[in-house]
Amino acid sequence: MSQTAPRRSFIQLFTALVLRLMGWRFQGELPLPAKCVLIGAPHTSNWDILYTFLLMGASRRRFRWVAKHTLFRGMGGVILKWLGGIPVRRDARHNFVDQMAEIFRKSERLVLAIVPEGTRSKAEYWKTGFYYIAREAGVPVLMGFVDFSRKITGIGPALIPSGDITADFDIIRAFYSGKTGHDPEKQGPVRLK
Repeated sequence: MSQTAPRRSFIQLFTALVLRLMGWRFQGELPLPAKCVLIGAPHTSNWDILYTFLLMGASRRRFRWVAKHTLFRGMGGVILKWLGGIPVRRDARHNFVDQMAEIFRKSERLVLAIVPEGTRSKAEYWKTGFYYIAREAGVPVLMGFVDFSRKITGIGPALIPSGDITADFDIIRAFYSGKTGHDPEKQGPVRLK
């Protein structure tokens, strides 16, 4: 049975139009899987959030993301949830990977966007939570990207975590090779700690 792309909403049409008017293009295969972890890289600037929203429109799917539960208090929390935020507890008593895997199990559809660099500053290695979340939840990792040198944003191939994180990171590193962030001097290597 073939899967068809869902109808585009006004916001999705609008964001795709803005992307085109800015001279950018989308690259990737649609539709996205019902459940996946989406890498966001390279992450070098606050501008990346704009391109994330444009990518969301072009891909016809809402992305979710995580932040500390303390940020979700009051009206600010309502707004953050509306924008796709998922509150998580990051203290020692609450395993982040287990929390996210449980959210995947309870969700019918979930595109979880994670920035493995963890900062807009130059990081010497990538955090691996995205990998272990996908492995524990039994979902693929999709390689989302912005390439400012070519004005392309998109989603690359799916990677099913094999359990050999070193070999899987070789695949991820090869994919991101040559993709340039907004501030290239802040772009760190794709490598394990």
